Amino acid sequence: MTLSIRPYAPKDRAHCKKVFYHAVRSGAADFYSQAQRAAWAPSDAPDQLQPDKLLDQWCWVAEMENGITGFMSLTPRGYLDMAFVMPEAKGSGVADALYAALITQATASGLGTLTVHASHLARRFLAKHGWQEDYAENHTLNGQVIERFHMSLDLTEVPNDRPL
Repeated sequence: MTLSIRPYAPKDRAHCKKVFYHAVRSGAADFYSQAQRAAWAPSDAPDQLQPDKLLDQWCWVAEMENGITGFMSLTPRGYLDMAFVMPEAKGSGVADALYAALITQATASGLGTLTVHASHLARRFLAKHGWQEDYAENHTLNGQVIERFHMSLDLTEVPNDRPL
């Protein structure tokens, strides 16, 4: 299957929300309880009353023949806000391809440090790419306490030829 990475467009909002929903509800099942996952991703449809925050970020989507399989977004200040892949695409290179686009943008924009509040699953992926775990914290979301990890990456220490 052919994988393509492209910039996010407003037409992608509903598809990315479904990726987020399935990544949380199914993909994170080994790390979070059903109640925690339901609080984190209560619906697979975007809230049309809220603005589309991805339009204010650099965001990339991964597409294969069967549609959007993942997306990642980065704020102009270097915060990795969203990083989600469909559970069935795990291990297929989708996350690595999205991550490569994110690092390219961050470097081209002159960002020195990237930060994130990572889930258990994202923490493993980011650690493989040189991110440091700064601290763990408990975040309350819709009445559920969810453990997450503040992580950072010093881009001045990432070699340009480092394989993703």
